[in-house]
Amino acid sequence: MSDATFSGRSELRDVRSALRGMVITVGFFSVFMNILMLTGPLFMLQTYDRVLPARSESTLLALALVMAFMFGIMGLLDWARGRLLTRMGAEFQARLDRRVFGALIKRAVSGELIDEKTGAGQQLKDLEAINRFYASPIFAALFDAPWVPIFLVGLGFFHPWIGAFAVAGGIILALSALLNQVSTRTSSVKAAVSGFHSDRYADQLRDEAETIRSLGMQTNAFEKWSKSRQKALALSVKSSDTGGAYTTISRTFRIFLQSAMLCLGAWLVLRGEIGPGVMMASSILMGRALQPIEVLIGQWPMVQRAMRAWDHIAELLSQVPTDRQTVELPYPKARVEVQGISVVPPGGARPTLRQLSFSINPGEAIGVIGPSGAGKSTLARCLTGVWGPSSGKITLDGAPLEQYHPEKLAEYIGYLPQRVALFDGTIAENIARLAQDFDSARVIRAAQKADAHDMILQLPDGYNTMVHAAGTRLSGGQIQRIGLARALYGDPVLLVLDEPNSSLDNEGSLALNRAVAAMKADGKAVLIMAHRPSAIQECDKLLVLEDGQRKAWGPRQQVMSDMLANVRVIRKTNAEGLA
Repeated sequence: MSDATFSGRSELRDVRSALRGMVITVGFFSVFMNILMLTGPLFMLQTYDRVLPARSESTLLALALVMAFMFGIMGLLDWARGRLLTRMGAEFQARLDRRVFGALIKRAVSGELIDEKTGAGQQLKDLEAINRFYASPIFAALFDAPWVPIFLVGLGFFHPWIGAFAVAGGIILALSALLNQVSTRTSSVKAAVSGFHSDRYADQLRDEAETIRSLGMQTNAFEKWSKSRQKALALSVKSSDTGGAYTTISRTFRIFLQSAMLCLGAWLVLRGEIGPGVMMASSILMGRALQPIEVLIGQWPMVQRAMRAWDHIAELLSQVPTDRQTVELPYPKARVEVQGISVVPPGGARPTLRQLSFSINPGEAIGVIGPSGAGKSTLARCLTGVWGPSSGKITLDGAPLEQYHPEKLAEYIGYLPQRVALFDGTIAENIARLAQDFDSARVIRAAQKADAHDMILQLPDGYNTMVHAAGTRLSGGQIQRIGLARALYGDPVLLVLDEPNSSLDNEGSLALNRAVAAMKADGKAVLIMAHRPSAIQECDKLLVLEDGQRKAWGPRQQVMSDMLANVRVIRKTNAEGLA
């Protein structure tokens, strides 16, 4: 096991250790519950050996009252233990929800959301699996399991042959549990992974439902998904068949052992070595002693699921460490320095930006142009802190971006990605970056800066109009302007726009230029990655990228003039060559 993986497991153990008080309480309840489990056998023993020979109704009444009281206490403890285990599972999940969610987001940014072998990326479901395991009868059975050998050995006090028979039956059931674990381990893992791939493909098809429907791909898509689905079902059936066989065998064998114990007891009664009460008590106690083993065998798939979930979460936490605590720096000025950065995208082999340097000052708008694949979107991700440079550094008001907490940095640097996504919720919530307790005035101010306020008011419910990630009736231009308002929310000092007018009409493009001009007037800075000339009308300087390197940099008019001059020279050279 690597040190990193050990670190992830250590973090999980720390969370589990924080629940030690609940575990101790559950163990305390379990001790008394298992002691009270002796109520039935002891009542049977006293009834056969004292009440029936003496024919005493008063003794029977007294024993019945004591028995009812003991079973009542046992039921109360069982109820309390179940509630406590449910809350322990919920507490475990609650303590890790934020950490796992944050780690998944960071891992998705690094391009490692899905692991083909283990189905990683499902760790939020893994947390739920561990939660269900803690709240399940099988986890409670683990507290009862240590009493199994105590009860089996205790049966030996009734008679040596009874004790030997009980121990032999317990060993056989324990071996059955071990064989169940070994034989179902591989098949259950294969079934889980295959099911994950099938579900993931179904999600992809659902997200692209419009394309599938419009291109007549529905039948072909179903057939492709069906093959994956059938494979997952076959593996699941195989795993269930194997586990079910062991469950049936163990349950049948435990019932057989109880009757066999009764038969052995009757034979010993006939020989005069024990009384009838011991015969009945031995059969009842035998069934109670072996019950935890039967539960473990019957619900072993849940144990395997929880073990896989633990491994997946430990791996995730080991790969994505927690954000280190940073000193909160003062509100920065719009002064950005990009100093010789080279960037290799996550999972990539070669840099998409190489030794790039330039600066942005307050009140400036910088346009970044270049062919597709030149590195414009890579630069946008670096400036927002989504990706880190492999060499060089980027500073905001003199401080490297790494010295800002990611969420504080997002307040200072607004970002409009090339593909704008809206999330389930109202338009106001989307502009407020999903904040549940947002300032309405700030939301409206951001929409006004993006020149989207009047557009939003024309919608059926205005700012309370619901949108959905799976699909919305808003046009691409409306979504783009809402995304711009979201980028402007919180009064950022730097606005990074990646192809901001790709879906905008003429009115939207004019609104974008007005927003850029307003940012400059406020002493803020704007960086625009663009293909269309209309997007760089408000830019003071241009940065031209080609193959990840700076090809030109300077005032907009000068750079444009130099580029046009170069084009004329190339055309003239080509014409002379043809002549």
